[in-house]
Amino acid sequence: MVSTAEFTGLPGAVAVSHLSVYDWPAVDGMCGGTPHMHLTCSEAYVVTGGRGAVQTLTTSGYEVTPLEPGTVAWFTPGTIHRLVNEDDLRITVLMQNNGLPEAGDAVLTLPPQYLTDPETYAAATAIPGDAPVEEQERVARARRDLALEGYRALRDADGPEPLAAFHRAAAALVRPRLAEWRERWERGARAAAAATGDQLDRLERGDASHLADAVVRSQQPAAYGKFGMCGRLDVYKGTV
Repeated sequence: MVSTAEFTGLPGAVAVSHLSVYDWPAVDGMCGGTPHMHLTCSEAYVVTGGRGAVQTLTTSGYEVTPLEPGTVAWFTPGTIHRLVNEDDLRITVLMQNNGLPEAGDAVLTLPPQYLTDPETYAAATAIPGDAPVEEQERVARARRDLALEGYRALRDADGPEPLAAFHRAAAALVRPRLAEWRERWERGARAAAAATGDQLDRLERGDASHLADAVVRSQQPAAYGKFGMCGRLDVYKGTV
């Protein structure tokens, strides 16, 4: 684990990416991204341009939250979400656990036959990073449409069991990666919280020595226009 004195990541071990939401029309006539759910991470949207909405589905029901510049919207694990682009929607995304939502903590709402095992799921969702841009776009769009098929079935279901079944299938899919996720959490959010506790302890003792270890860091995006779940992403390297 990173020691409390060494943690210099972004505040609270969050991560940031810049998102331009897809303008591809779907079968329902709306443009936007791929419905999906995170299992261990909250996520926040800071809207910087354009206009749109985020559709959400939880055990409490279906909701639509309008998005416009200045809006900050966030949701907790278990929230199925779909971004809708009405007019050049652009968002800065804040993610728990040093970007884990874009590093594995997401399950797309594919129909049940694609959620049976990690191999079947990966075959339906993986975007070949070394393929031409046109092929990457084709795959990203096809998986978006497939996830919308499953999403509509969950949204229109009669009773809670289909959503509960999706939750169970999603949990089973990510189980092989939980040790890796735990390590990321220990190096990130847990270490950040522990650092604050250590600093409070020091100050209570009259010890301000940690202030002499202050650092300043900055980054530019490590990649531009990456095909993500909801749109094209400018992404940054991890900082823990």
